[in-house]
Amino acid sequence: MSAYFASLSLLKLLRSLPGGVSQGLIWGLMALGIYITFRLLDVADLTVDGSFTLGAAVTAMLILAGWPAWAALLIAVLAGLLAGLVTGLLHTKLGIPAILAGILTQLSLYSINLRIMGMSANKAISADKYRLLLTSRHIPAAILTGAAIALVLVSVFYWYFGTEQGSAIRATGNNPAMSRALGINIDRMKVLGLSLSNGVVALSGGLMAQYQGFADINMGRGAIVIGLAAVIIGEVIGDALLGKHRNFYGTLSFTVLGGVLYYLVIVVVLWLKLNSNDLKLFTAVVVALFLAAPYLRGQRKSSFARFKRKGGDGCA
Repeated sequence: MSAYFASLSLLKLLRSLPGGVSQGLIWGLMALGIYITFRLLDVADLTVDGSFTLGAAVTAMLILAGWPAWAALLIAVLAGLLAGLVTGLLHTKLGIPAILAGILTQLSLYSINLRIMGMSANKAISADKYRLLLTSRHIPAAILTGAAIALVLVSVFYWYFGTEQGSAIRATGNNPAMSRALGINIDRMKVLGLSLSNGVVALSGGLMAQYQGFADINMGRGAIVIGLAAVIIGEVIGDALLGKHRNFYGTLSFTVLGGVLYYLVIVVVLWLKLNSNDLKLFTAVVVALFLAAPYLRGQRKSSFARFKRKGGDGCA
């Protein structure tokens, strides 16, 4: 055991942390998209595993075709919007449950993404040949770019979900029956929310393709779990630090921070030389723990309150 710990290099861990932050910011952007469906719409959308890869595939192929990286990213966002639109229409117009509609779109996107990449499982976009927005070769610049995009996106969402339309989306997820009674077209709001969500997920996929220098057909596998982990971690940390003082802007910001913290934990796991094949299991355990944390905390408080009442009754 002592030999195992002696083989771990603290310097190597410190050197890998900036890379974890840069990738965590990209996953944090994806978590913002998942937050829209998971928290605001109260919908479990599994489209994201496919739309993340869709964003990466579209971005990579357009850059290879000579498009500027920023323009390729915009088209990737539009492709993600269309993917979310398909899921929304399957759910609202055909009556398919949201989770099944997401699975259907995700399955179809696998074939679509393969065709986009010319029936190739991966496509490389070298930073030596193309001017990319961010790359793992320049991590400080990647962190600044990722943080700037996150700041803009959080600010835009904070403004948008305070507008009449954004408030209607939030109301739809909070109480569909009451929203319908107030004259809100909840089907339209669901479609709009699903489209926005997958547009942001495709954005993060396009950024990840540029960062790592390639798009791969399987790069979106498990994205929904990572996004949920980021959302839950962000909420728990936000509650611990700000509690009731956390506003909607803070909630969105902590969602991005949750992505960073999640990936830093992954960096530590890899540094500990644990089997990388166990990362999915580890992610599931982390999500379960953070999901259970608010419930267990509430149970502890209620148990303590009952104990106090019993103690008071006994003294009387």
